[in-house]
Amino acid sequence: MSDGKPNTQGNDKEKSKFPKFNLYWAYGLIAIALLMVSRMDFGQGPHKITYSDFKKEILVGGDIDKIIVIRNEGVAEVTIAEDMLDKYKHLFSENLTNSGPPAAGPHFTFNLSTIDKFDEALAVAEVELGESIPVDYESRTDFLGEFFTFMWPLLLLVAIWVFIFRRMGGGAGGAGGAGNIFNVGKSKAKMFDKESSINVNFKDVAGLVEAKTELEEIVQFLKKPEKYTELGGKIPKGALLVGPPGTGKTLLAKAVAGEANVPFFSMSGSDFVEMFVGVGASRVRDLFKKAKEKSPCIVFIDEIDAIGRARGKSPNMGANDERENTLNQLLTEMDGFGTNSGVIILAATNRADILDRALMRAGRFDRQIHVELPDLKERKAIFEVHLRPLRLSDDVESKFLAKQTPGFSGADIANVCNEAALIAARNDKKIVEKEDFLSAVDRIVGGLEKKNKIISKSEKTAIAYHEAGHATISWLLEHAHPLVKVTIVPRGKALGAAWYLPEERQLTTTEQILDEMCSTLGGRAAEEIMFGKISTGALNDLEKVTKQAYAMVSYYGMSDKVGNLSYYDSSGQSEYSFGKPYSEKTAELMDSEVGDIVDVQYKRAKEILVQNHDKHTKLAELLLEKEVIFSEDLEKIFGKRKLSEHVIEEDDEDEVETEEAKDVTIEDEANDKDASAEKGPTSDAPEQ
Repeated sequence: MSDGKPNTQGNDKEKSKFPKFNLYWAYGLIAIALLMVSRMDFGQGPHKITYSDFKKEILVGGDIDKIIVIRNEGVAEVTIAEDMLDKYKHLFSENLTNSGPPAAGPHFTFNLSTIDKFDEALAVAEVELGESIPVDYESRTDFLGEFFTFMWPLLLLVAIWVFIFRRMGGGAGGAGGAGNIFNVGKSKAKMFDKESSINVNFKDVAGLVEAKTELEEIVQFLKKPEKYTELGGKIPKGALLVGPPGTGKTLLAKAVAGEANVPFFSMSGSDFVEMFVGVGASRVRDLFKKAKEKSPCIVFIDEIDAIGRARGKSPNMGANDERENTLNQLLTEMDGFGTNSGVIILAATNRADILDRALMRAGRFDRQIHVELPDLKERKAIFEVHLRPLRLSDDVESKFLAKQTPGFSGADIANVCNEAALIAARNDKKIVEKEDFLSAVDRIVGGLEKKNKIISKSEKTAIAYHEAGHATISWLLEHAHPLVKVTIVPRGKALGAAWYLPEERQLTTTEQILDEMCSTLGGRAAEEIMFGKISTGALNDLEKVTKQAYAMVSYYGMSDKVGNLSYYDSSGQSEYSFGKPYSEKTAELMDSEVGDIVDVQYKRAKEILVQNHDKHTKLAELLLEKEVIFSEDLEKIFGKRKLSEHVIEEDDEDEVETEEAKDVTIEDEANDKDASAEKGPTSDAPEQ
């Protein structure tokens, strides 16, 4: 039922559909109006008749004042004597205006078949009438019509040109608005000032204490420069935020914009890249020109590696590489002959190893702020931030969740909280519970659970013994990661998974790496011992072990034969012109060492499984029965696990208890801190 009130909401939506007014519209409307006016007949011109009417009624009447023949149009115009005009009223159209045709003429017009036939008919009429009829022959030019005929292809090309430039310039809302065709070299930076609604500040950034400290100092320098200049200090030129994806680099820049009471210019490194030569450098100049006008201010360039890549590393590009020109202009603006007092450059990248050295030197980016993956305390703080908007049960604790997510970035933690809320809603819950978060961790790390996947009984048995082999060896070895959960339920590409709670250590010893390798090879060893054959399911295990072995030999110097040598280039600059800084003989030695290391650990894994054959079999049968087992089930079979000294020294009592928890946790490599599940017998392998 209608309440009698006008539906203003619907009207507003209809109004919003119309695009904003553009000056080009006015030009188009004027041109169309001129063309229409030139073609319109207002009823005051000559009336069109047929050639036969002209011959039968007008020509024989002898009342013609004059005839004008327009050669190039094939048309004749007839003017009747003024006193005889009423005689021919019946030939005029009924729609003619009351004022009638102009008295001075012409009054009629008709099309000529040919001028020769018209001349013959005219000569006959003159003989019959006994008088001559005045005739003029002329050619006329429609200047306005010819102008539009000539101009419309050119106008079409201009319209296409404008359209292309507007699309490249970001559309009607991009830099320069309607003048994008002339502003393609203008900066696309968005400016945020005091009036801008930026709701992020340093309080909203959990963890990253050291990074926030340095950035807060830059903000304070802009707010109170006299505090530092009195001591002779100078404002830093720039700060480079470096770290893995999802660690909060862009969020830190937003916090700086929210904290600083100065203009803040924000743009991406890709905004400088354009197909036209010189546009990138022009945009850099325009950006710094605007920044100097708003000084003091901050300029933030996200993903600076798009333009800051080391020069001379693109052999396929020409000498006049547009990206290098843009970088050269950026280097000049940051620390060239001119001065940029009061302009601070913030930049973010996760590929600092490929940046040009000239960009990284002091005087340009004076500070390199490393934004690393959060540790346990920082993860707890990040969870507290993302748990605020959720409706939680009483058993959800940020400390517990932080322990279950080693190696997770801030973005991963935000994803865990969101995924937990979605899982709870999917199960028609009113609050988000602890098990929803654990399921979310499983979902993010291992993939979607596939309970309906068809697996034969023999394959399921092989998967169970494979995963039981991982679990057995990891539980018995002192330095292996503590295992918390084993499952043979397919998830993602894996048909089974062993989940671990890795130690958060900064250094890894040779013994720790070897124990991890032995545990990883436990699945392949279990298949060979129990079934006398092996499958493709150990692909992920072998890939991981091979990388670890090569890292030991070629990176960490953990081989007696190769010695304390490292062939790892941490700078990423590839200073040497040759591919490998070692001989073929050394390469053969390295390959031999890697093979020996893997063989020794594989034999060690088989020995451990043979010595604990009954317990391994019991664990596999239990896994076939329950499909998912936890650390308490392993403790009942193997006894209490011996903890390494490293865990006892660094972890508090609560963290030690976490290793014995019954809940879902993840497996992670200690050095990389990349959360990854230990895949089952057919994980990542082609289906047979």
